[in-house]
This record gives sequence, C-alpha cells and structure tokens, in this order.
Amino acid sequence: MKKKLLTCVLLLMSLFPALAQESSNTYSAVDFIWIILAAVLVFFMQAGFAMVETGFTRAKNATNILMKNLMDFSAGSLAFFALGWALMYGNSKLGLFGWSDFFLTSANTFSNEGLFQYASWLFQVVFAATAATIVSGAMAERTKFTSYLIYSVVISGIIYPISGHWIWGGGWLSQLGMIDFAGSTVVHSVGGWAALVGALFLGARSGKYVNGEAKAIYGHNIPLASLGVFILWLGWFGFNAGSTLAFAENIGHIAVTTNLAAAAGAVTAMIVIWVIDGKPDASMSLNGALAGLVGITAGCSVVSPINAMVIGMISGILVVTAVIFIDKKLKIDDPVGAISVHGICGAFGTLAVGLFAESSYAEAAGYGPVNGLFYGGGFSQLGIQLIGVLAVAFWVLISSAILFGLIKSTVGLRVTKEEERKGLDIGEHGMEAYSGFQIIE
Repeated sequence: MKKKLLTCVLLLMSLFPALAQESSNTYSAVDFIWIILAAVLVFFMQAGFAMVETGFTRAKNATNILMKNLMDFSAGSLAFFALGWALMYGNSKLGLFGWSDFFLTSANTFSNEGLFQYASWLFQVVFAATAATIVSGAMAERTKFTSYLIYSVVISGIIYPISGHWIWGGGWLSQLGMIDFAGSTVVHSVGGWAALVGALFLGARSGKYVNGEAKAIYGHNIPLASLGVFILWLGWFGFNAGSTLAFAENIGHIAVTTNLAAAAGAVTAMIVIWVIDGKPDASMSLNGALAGLVGITAGCSVVSPINAMVIGMISGILVVTAVIFIDKKLKIDDPVGAISVHGICGAFGTLAVGLFAESSYAEAAGYGPVNGLFYGGGFSQLGIQLIGVLAVAFWVLISSAILFGLIKSTVGLRVTKEEERKGLDIGEHGMEAYSGFQIIE
C-alpha cells in the first residue's frame, strides 16, 4: 500500500514541471487553472449576494431578489459577451473605450493567447455581474422586474465596460497611472453609484419614513444574510488573488491582506454600532466585513498586512456612519446598505492606495516603485487616485441617471402600492418563496 502511494505521489510530482512549462509562448497551464478557479469563486459570490439581499429584506420579496440575482448574471453574461468585452478590452479609441474583439473574435484563433482570452473573459464576466448585482439590494422591494432586466443589460454591456476600459483596458486612467488592482472603483463604486441613482429615482419603500423620521424595516432572515457574507468572504479570495491573472508569487500576500481587512472591518463596525446603539448589531457587523473587503480590493497587492487592517478598520467606521447618514439625514432608502458598502468604501479603498502603497509590494504586483503619501510618495499617487474616483463617479452618476430616467418615463420603474404591500413575489412572479406562510403586512 505504501509503495503504491509513493508511486502516485512521484507521478503527480512529475506532472508539475510539465504544468509549469508554457503551453506555447505566453501562459502556462497553471495560469489557466488558476484563473478558471478564481472565476468560479467569484461566480459563487452571486449566491452570496443573493443570500445577503434576501436575508436583509422581507420574506414577501425573497423570490424577486433571487430572480434579480439570477438575471443579473444570465442577461449580463449575454450583454458582456456581445458588447461589454469589446468596449472594455478592445483596441482603445482615444483611451475612452475599446472597439474590437466583438464576440471574442480574436479568441477563435487557437493560439495560446487566444485560448487565454476565453479564460480571461470568464473571469471578467463574473466581475461585470458583481457590479450589476450590487444595485439589486438598494432597489429592493419596490422595483419592476422588467425595468430591472433592462438596467442589468445596460450596466453589464455599456456602463461598467466603458469605465472599466479606462482603468483595466488600457484607457486614459491606466495611462495616468491609476492603481485599482481588483476593482474597488472599477467594480464596487460603479455598482454603488448606480445604486444611489436607482434608489433616488425610485423613492423610499412605503412606510419607511413616517413624519420625516426613518423607520426600521427589518430583514426577515439574518442567518441567511450571514451565510451570504461568509460566501462573499470566501469568493473574495478569488476576486482579489485571482486578479493577478496568473499563478503569481504574491497570491499569498493578497489573500492575507484581503482576510485581515475583512476581519478588521467586521470588528470595528461591531464596536462602532455598539457604542452608538448600545448593542452589537449583527447586520452592521456583517456589512462591516463587506466594507473591509471592498476597501482593500484596490490596494490588496500594494499594501502591507498591517495597513490592510488599518484600511479595514477605517472602512468599518465609514460603513456604519454612512448607513446612518444616508438613511436618517439624506432619507435615501437603501435596504441593504449597498451605497455605503460599495460606493463609499469603494471610493475610500481606491484613495487608500495613494496613502498606504509601498514600493516593495507595488513592484511585485507589476506597478513599479509606487509609494503612497505615508511612505514618502507625496501627493502624486493620491492625486491620480482621486481623479479616477471622481471621473468614474461622474460617468456612472450621469449615465445611470439617463438610463433610469428613460426607463421611468417609458416602462416605469416602480410597482404599484398594492403590489408593494402584497410583495413582489406574488405581484411580479405569481408565487411565494415560503408557500403556506402568511407574510403580507
């Protein structure tokens, strides 16, 4: 038995040199395996978003939430294949958008580079789906399903890819030197700003604000929301570490910074809400973990583990204060805190690169000797990061406003008051998520 086991081990070891060799001239077999594995992890984050949003909202809208998350990825995949990929990664036109490789035409040549483009597309489409699905939570419990489908296609096929081209596709922000390694701005702020516009165009849920005061509308299943956060935390290792786009040496470093920021965000958010409300609120703590993950996404490859914890802590503070401010002062109804988690913390995480980046990590990540303000780099990188944050925010706010304005004036955005009262599961889908339970308020 021992002899057979030793033989199997030796056989497996003999395969690794072959895997490590380049299959032609550019990408090795392990690079392909790594990027596909990372894409699968990020795809699983769709389940995490679905669980978080379902748990943080009411039972009578659970099926609607699940359908929106399903269609974010399904309709979004088709849009990104037909148009989004070309706009994001095609040959750059004045640094503003791509314009080639529609329907992955260049990948049809079965070269090493062409085949890797398929793997790269799969990794990128799950990112596009993430940007789209962020908006689902902020628009939950009162949006027409048809209108949401239109939005999903447009953000996946046009809005996300264009700003993504600026930073990841060789566009003007990448030429300027902006660093957003895994998408605090490219993915999360895009979703967060679109969520803000969607929530503004929709208005608050019925009964949310009574006599000018915010009324809490509690989610129906915190265990489900907790499961969603753990799934997202797991998937984020693929989200960040997979953004190396190769089986690189700094994968371990990226995974560590990712984890530490999430942990620090959860603990800090718990402490802050405990001080404010006198209780360690579970929903705020869960959002604190997500805030830490969003905050570290831009700089996960260029900051130290210690600074990753600092970024997570600041993100944890920001998410609690932002949720309270948006809900009670601005009176914008965001059922799951998507604007705060993804928009606010995404912007901060991008700026944090200009504060905490260290050249030793940045060089390993392929950016060259970049130092943030706190490490002798002055305001140069911070200024570039700020330009990127503002440019993407402007693009998404304007384009989303046009999109939601057109939808509202044509097919309409919001369900009727009666449909909202009964729940979108019945009104929009003709079924209940929890058949046999009385869930209409």
